[in-house]
Amino acid sequence: MKALELQKQFLIAESELNRAHLVEDVAALTTTVHSLTNRAKSLASIVSSVATLAFGLTGCRRRKPATSNTKVSWLHTVLKAAGLISSVWTAFSRPGEGGDGSRAGGADSSSKR
Repeated sequence: MKALELQKQFLIAESELNRAHLVEDVAALTTTVHSLTNRAKSLASIVSSVATLAFGLTGCRRRKPATSNTKVSWLHTVLKAAGLISSVWTAFSRPGEGGDGSRAGGADSSSKR
């Protein structure tokens, strides 16, 4: 009977080790997923900002008037430039986000366990 009890204790210890390794593997996978998610958010933000800037610049380009007598109003040009500056400003200064992609004013989501 002692041999069976010894084998049972050995299997229980092995099971605990396997469980500990599984917890470590899941923690490493979670960290990797969070890192990839942060990179994707950062890339999406950069792409959005570049697209907004490109759209604004194409909108501000002066087009040649259809007739030589037509002039573009300086007020119209100033308003377009103000719209471009506003778009770029909001794209680069999103409220609630720090420069590293973390939320301002709070702890990192991984530390809330």
